[in-house]
Amino acid sequence: EEANKLPVPTGWRLLVLPFKGKKKTKGGILYSDEQIERQQLATVTGCVLAVGPQAYKDKERYPEGPWCKKGDWVIFARYAGSRFKIEGGEVRLLNDDEIIATIKDPEDIVHEF
Repeated sequence: EEANKLPVPTGWRLLVLPFKGKKKTKGGILYSDEQIERQQLATVTGCVLAVGPQAYKDKERYPEGPWCKKGDWVIFARYAGSRFKIEGGEVRLLNDDEIIATIKDPEDIVHEF
């Protein structure tokens, strides 16, 4: 039911849920909600929730096929895409060419805030 409330990407756009990160430090100190929100705004990693119908369809631009697919963890530029607040955080709509890389685990990327 919550998924029905998410924006549906059109054209060549991707819907990405930014990685929220940890709720506490390695030493066990809890981050405040404000710190967690700042971390999410500064993040450069996210999970692809949906892919628009035209994304990666241009065979000249993407001769080897799509750079990512639904469910992949990706890296993008810090200020890339359009941000939308949803219950529980934010999502981003990115153009298909704004994906810099795919990664296996977002925990591997250091998130500074």
